[in-house]
Amino acid sequence: MSEKKMTSSRRLTLKSLLLAIAKTLLEKEAIQIIKDKENYLTEHCHPLSLPGSTQDLQELCRKLHQQIDQIDEERYDMESKVQKATKEVDDLKIKVVDLVGKFKKPALRKVRMSADQMLQALLGSKHKVSLDLRANLKQVKKEVKEEVQEVDWRKNIEDKAGMDGRKKMFEGEA
Repeated sequence: MSEKKMTSSRRLTLKSLLLAIAKTLLEKEAIQIIKDKENYLTEHCHPLSLPGSTQDLQELCRKLHQQIDQIDEERYDMESKVQKATKEVDDLKIKVVDLVGKFKKPALRKVRMSADQMLQALLGSKHKVSLDLRANLKQVKKEVKEEVQEVDWRKNIEDKAGMDGRKKMFEGEA
């Protein structure tokens, strides 16, 4: 069977319905989080009764400081556990990538190398080979073209003008 494409109006209505449902779910979740916080605080934090004398207040302060220190230690332990777990997760991700065998190819840079440097890189520093590529090229001799001597017509006319020029013309013909 061929699948029919969904019209844009239908797609928009479905999208708006999904967004409305998601919004109500988020609101319910936020209300539930607030209720959970209140329940936790009522269970773990008893109402504070302040004694009237200074000695009782000092004792209460010491007790509160001990609780704060204990909670700080627990928080530090939890943070170290979380950091250790994230490091393990990262290591496992790297192992998975290694096992799959798909590596990201690094971007290659253009490197300018002469032929000698290329051979040295390929063969190592033991082989010192100098390669002169120009030595193997054929040498072509340039043919010197005979330049056509241009005759300056002005000079020629000046020479032929006057009696001397006519005399030369007649002498040249004879």
